[in-house]
Amino acid sequence: MKRRALLSVSDKTGIIDFAKGLTEAGFEILSTGGTKKALEEAGIAVTAVEDVTKFPECFSGRVKTLHPAIAGGILFRRGDKEHEAQATELDIAPIDLVCVNLYPFEQAAKEGAEGAELIEQIDIGGPSLLRAAAKNHAHVTVVCDPTDYGRVLKGMDDPALREELAAKVFLRTAMYDAAITTSLSNRKHNGFLLTNGTELRYGENPHQWGMFYEAAGCPPGWNIVQQDDRKPMSYLNILDADGAWNLVCDFDKPTAACIKHANPSGVASHEDISEAFQRSYDTDKLSAFGVIISLNRTCTAEIVQKIIDQKIFAELLIAPGFDKEAVELLKKRPKLRVIENHCPEKNGEQVIYRTALSGVLVQNEDPRTLTKEDLKVVTEKKPSKEEIEDLLFAWLVVKHAKSNAIVFAKNKISVGIGTGQTSRVDATLIAARRAGERAKDAVMASDAFFPFADSVEEAAKHGIAAIVQPGGSVRDDEVIAKANELGIAMVFTGVRGFRH
Repeated sequence: MKRRALLSVSDKTGIIDFAKGLTEAGFEILSTGGTKKALEEAGIAVTAVEDVTKFPECFSGRVKTLHPAIAGGILFRRGDKEHEAQATELDIAPIDLVCVNLYPFEQAAKEGAEGAELIEQIDIGGPSLLRAAAKNHAHVTVVCDPTDYGRVLKGMDDPALREELAAKVFLRTAMYDAAITTSLSNRKHNGFLLTNGTELRYGENPHQWGMFYEAAGCPPGWNIVQQDDRKPMSYLNILDADGAWNLVCDFDKPTAACIKHANPSGVASHEDISEAFQRSYDTDKLSAFGVIISLNRTCTAEIVQKIIDQKIFAELLIAPGFDKEAVELLKKRPKLRVIENHCPEKNGEQVIYRTALSGVLVQNEDPRTLTKEDLKVVTEKKPSKEEIEDLLFAWLVVKHAKSNAIVFAKNKISVGIGTGQTSRVDATLIAARRAGERAKDAVMASDAFFPFADSVEEAAKHGIAAIVQPGGSVRDDEVIAKANELGIAMVFTGVRGFRH
């Protein structure tokens, strides 16, 4: 008896060649609707599913494959005498391969489909076929991903491959159901699945183990350059890399950042990315020991040479690309982990997850960047054009520093950063201490409003010329009055930049 393959796909990428390959391998092809039509137009012999079920497709296509002749053909155990006898008695022939991909519910939801239109994108028969075949993968090959067609044609009788493909199916249907749950519950229930676990060097401390998982359906854009014998990533490496990367990706101009313990120690923008790197490092060399270096432009050989010549101890270097000469030079720093990544489009759709109190906190990303039109001047003194540019620069930096945070900046360089303080004035004092003489005529950014005027008074002692802050304090009038008294320009953003 010919082996039979059931093909019913929404995404028809590669399906013609796959069906031809199956036909050449001696399979009879069963199919439905649009897939059947596409195969027949390509000259491939196809048996309609309704010829097998003896029952017509009905209810606008909602019911096509939900029939014992199909489900039984997939699910009965080969070699089981009772199952074999029942299959013969019921005239159910085996189905040996199931190839299905699902209605594009996720895409429809993303594009704004609602109500009945969205409901019709919920696939019922597809997940049922996939799960049935995956359950019986000891005897049936199941395929849910067009990228697997070539592997299946070469090794469909390999038990290990069938088991791998079955696991892939259960992940895919779980993701699909999670997407439906999230959408129909207006995010009151969130389907967040983890996959592809990778063991890390260790966790937050060396005595803790650590793992990195991909969010199912959202594989990471990053990859490790020069795997060779470099140390594996640790839990903190990934946390720091994430913070460093999100920071530089907020900037349109070439920007470099040095990150320690998820906080920036130095950030700089310059038309020359090599110069931006040097300025970011020079900001706070003391802190930049065991640093994460992040660039939003291709890493050049000049930057790598600077790291080598200055004997900079860097844990990790992350950039959207590396030129050939840079890659060659990196061989001289075998302990430096090197990651290539690509800046995501920041549109507020990315979802951020954090564990808390044995549960999970969920929020959308903060996509907000400011322009000069967003700034409201609230003091008698207005900032100059150059100061406005520095204020915008400082605001982007401060929103990536742990709260309470203060950033001093001048000429698009962070000259002093105070982070993670319980008092905003303490954060100001730390930023001032790190800036030293560089604070004179610099600007200051605060990630939240000033509850008192003391931070403004402290800023004035060190020569700060202009301040950007969200505003919204009950003492805004007092703070503005103090800035006027001290001759400091101040602008409000109207938005807060907390990072916990």
